[in-house]
Amino acid sequence: MFKKILIANRGEIACRVIKTAQKLGIATVAVYSDADREALHVKMADEAVHIGPPPSNQSYIVIGKILDAVKATGADAVHPGYGFLSENANFAEALKAEGVAFIGPPPVAIEAMGDKITSKKIAASAGVSTVPGHMGLIADADEAVKIAGKIGYPVMIKASAGGGGKGMRIAWNDAEAREGFQSSKNEAKSSFGDDRIFIEKFVTQPRHIEIQVLGDQHGNLIYLGERECSIQRRNQKVIEEAPSPFLDAATRKAMGEQAVALAKAVGYFSAGTVEFIVDADKKFYFLEMNTRLQVEHPVTELITGIDLVEEMIRVAAGEKLRLTQSDVKLNGWAMESRLYAEDPYRNFLPSIGRLSRYRPPAEGIRENSIVVRNDTGVFEGGEISMYYDPMIAKLCTWAPDRLTAINAMGKALDDFEVEGIGHNLPFLSAVMDHPRFREGRLTTAFIAEEYPDGFAGVEPSSDDARKLAAIAAFINLRAQKRSVLISGSMDNHRRIIGSDWVATLAGDSFAITVREEGGKTIVSFGDGPSISVASDWLPGRSHAQFTVDNETIGVKTVPAATGMRLRWRGMDVVAYVRTPRVAELALLMPEKLPPDTSKMLLCPMPGVITAVTVKAGDQVEAGQALATVEAMKMENVLRAERRGVVARIAAEAGASLAVDELIMEFE
Repeated sequence: MFKKILIANRGEIACRVIKTAQKLGIATVAVYSDADREALHVKMADEAVHIGPPPSNQSYIVIGKILDAVKATGADAVHPGYGFLSENANFAEALKAEGVAFIGPPPVAIEAMGDKITSKKIAASAGVSTVPGHMGLIADADEAVKIAGKIGYPVMIKASAGGGGKGMRIAWNDAEAREGFQSSKNEAKSSFGDDRIFIEKFVTQPRHIEIQVLGDQHGNLIYLGERECSIQRRNQKVIEEAPSPFLDAATRKAMGEQAVALAKAVGYFSAGTVEFIVDADKKFYFLEMNTRLQVEHPVTELITGIDLVEEMIRVAAGEKLRLTQSDVKLNGWAMESRLYAEDPYRNFLPSIGRLSRYRPPAEGIRENSIVVRNDTGVFEGGEISMYYDPMIAKLCTWAPDRLTAINAMGKALDDFEVEGIGHNLPFLSAVMDHPRFREGRLTTAFIAEEYPDGFAGVEPSSDDARKLAAIAAFINLRAQKRSVLISGSMDNHRRIIGSDWVATLAGDSFAITVREEGGKTIVSFGDGPSISVASDWLPGRSHAQFTVDNETIGVKTVPAATGMRLRWRGMDVVAYVRTPRVAELALLMPEKLPPDTSKMLLCPMPGVITAVTVKAGDQVEAGQALATVEAMKMENVLRAERRGVVARIAAEAGASLAVDELIMEFE
């Protein structure tokens, strides 16, 4: 077994590998850029080596710098995690030349499967079902349009060396094919240093289902069931689960056997994933093989009880697999929610900054055998950088069945506190409660179909509005009692707390009476039944458990002017509890209107302007591309909302802008 492993990665996956290495008694080495000097993976490792400036092409993906760190620390093995150098055959070969073990597959398999065009040819020859498409390289946008027309729209334009949603575009017509080709090419070059592009048919109503494979260096290969990864945004997975609610045993077996056949065709060993697109009739088509550990591997670990990182380490050390196909049993259901530094209220644009508060739910086994797991690489007070992937954490739950796992995830998300940056927690919570998701009616178009105008939060139902109003009334009563105690203790001078109030939130107002009874606060609605509330909430707490009638829910609570901001299950409201007279006067207050920015193009996220495609005096049409912003390794094209004339360009290509900085103005 290895004595010291260097992890050629950062963030949560580096922390994940370190945990298993520690369990096995293996020393660990972290590498870090200037931006990651205080990162969690650096603190967790036994040793750490600085490898350069923040941009990954000057640090994490520079093979020479990683090799120098290996030599300096005497590491006898390297785990690449995912992304960066994990699927770089040259890196694996370089380690081999130095006598250092690469904890992953053989270079020949990485090279064969890493090239999406070559991999599809190998898959076809191995008897694996493949998607129709053009497997040759494409020279320019004109050729891309011509090929797309032959295949038939819609088509998927993809980077041959791509992964993680980078370098991918769906085109429905010639114009989108032309623009998508260039954007995919730019992203591919930036992310992978390889701008080769190919095109294949885009399967409508598709589900993204992948098979986890595991092999050793002695010819043994097995599959560990499937993962459903259909909840995607911009071709990047957001929520995964295992097993899939769609597959039957026969389809699972057929997909698993084809995945193993493909792996055997390239002499594969270690952990890997064969991804498929599955249509409504359960016909499946090979998409790609990822020759590395997947981001979503925890859900497979939770339903199989197998530590995939440990198996990778053992395989790299020359050990045989400790189980056969017949030993693999799928137990229960697991969900994974990817917590991203992306603001769902701003079309999921990247967000950077300091985590002023980061309190994940407690990990471990809960009542009813529910398991909560959180794989993360950040900590409270840490910085979310613009240089790397926006993932903050992967929150996972396991339960005996799917609905229980979903409910457990909803509760865990309620209890997850993140402040200081924009993040997608409200959106994840909303998906968990979405009827279509709960029923398992999924496709990769789920987000686009269910949130066509973006995510604006969850509007409280009538019942939920009353629950939140009752919680606000409880908080108000406790705050009022505290104020009374502070103002004086003499009964004859103590202020009397009234029982009649008006609770206002989300556009609704409720006339309520509030009293305490049997250790609970009873909130009676003038037009409906009463609700009882009990909690350990105290002023200053940003999160608390509230028992509303017989249901216990976790609610985030933050003072907001004279009200209280309450967040729960994707709902985000400011609740006011006022005396009837104050509520009457509040109706007379004028509403503050936001400033008019209709004649400005503002930078929607922190990033670098990579292109400005118009100049002062140009007339632009609705939908026309105006500028391109690159942030967190993704290109974002900014378009004109309406017809107009450019009055002034305020930011040129190469400029680094913050959120809402001016790019250009219109007449």
